[in-house]
Amino acid sequence: MGYSYTQIRDGIHDAILRGIDFSRSVEDGEVLGLIDEEIVRAKREQDLPLQDMKRMRQELFNAIRRLDVLQELVEDPSVTEIMINGPDCIFIERAGKITRTDRAFVSREKLEDVIQQIVSACNRVVNESSPIVDARLANGDRVNVVLPPVALNGPIVTIRRFPEKPIRMEDLLAFGSLSEEIASFLDCVVRAGYNIFISGGTGSGKTTFLNALSEYIPASERVITIEDSAELQIRHIENIVRLEARNANVEGCRPISIRDLIRSALRMRPDRVIVGEVRGSEAIDMVQAMNTGHLGLPSYLHFFHRRNHPWSA
Repeated sequence: MGYSYTQIRDGIHDAILRGIDFSRSVEDGEVLGLIDEEIVRAKREQDLPLQDMKRMRQELFNAIRRLDVLQELVEDPSVTEIMINGPDCIFIERAGKITRTDRAFVSREKLEDVIQQIVSACNRVVNESSPIVDARLANGDRVNVVLPPVALNGPIVTIRRFPEKPIRMEDLLAFGSLSEEIASFLDCVVRAGYNIFISGGTGSGKTTFLNALSEYIPASERVITIEDSAELQIRHIENIVRLEARNANVEGCRPISIRDLIRSALRMRPDRVIVGEVRGSEAIDMVQAMNTGHLGLPSYLHFFHRRNHPWSA
């Protein structure tokens, strides 16, 4: 297999890209049909084992319509973090252990194509003049991108995976992460409407804990969440408004900051305001919101704020 497999696959990939008119809407079924035709044609010229044909079909589809070599990692529930340090250096985290994979993009250009695919899907822009961006995948996974010249060893992408089913407070109790007494105390604090801050190091579980803590919010309340990149999974609240900050884009739309969203949220008659992450000047607006008596949460600092509570801390 080795080189001949790679050569055949890359040749089919290039042929398909030349044959597709991307100026019109192209369905997945059409792409798969073209892939099958090219693989059958290649088999006539060189004997390809069935297993290799199946593998090639999936790799080609992922490269053309999905996230290329990242797709299987994104679909693997045991992977909690994906770290791309340039096109040929990819690390993953499983069960708290970081290891290097044997996966690599065929070129830096292909990695850049995947990056543009990710950021454009959530209406973000990243380029040399604006080389840092936060985005998310369709499944909610958080993505951070840093491009050259800021990143010296090529495009850097970090993908934080989130479980499809959020970890609940009962799970944290089962894991031994906290005691029944602490859980009961937190239940009382949330329901009483105290302001809560969650702080911790990178990857320490702040967002996971926030999602679990939100279970204690009464279902009858109106909740507004404010985030840089949407990742909170609050599912039991019907009256919920989710706001997401945005950067300026090529269409000339002005940026919308966390500060802007906090100010706007206070005019939406919230019972609670949850701020996904506080890292800068938005802390001023957050403190002012606390003094008005609302409730919220951040990531280097998660802020959980309730409206009309007489006590702030």
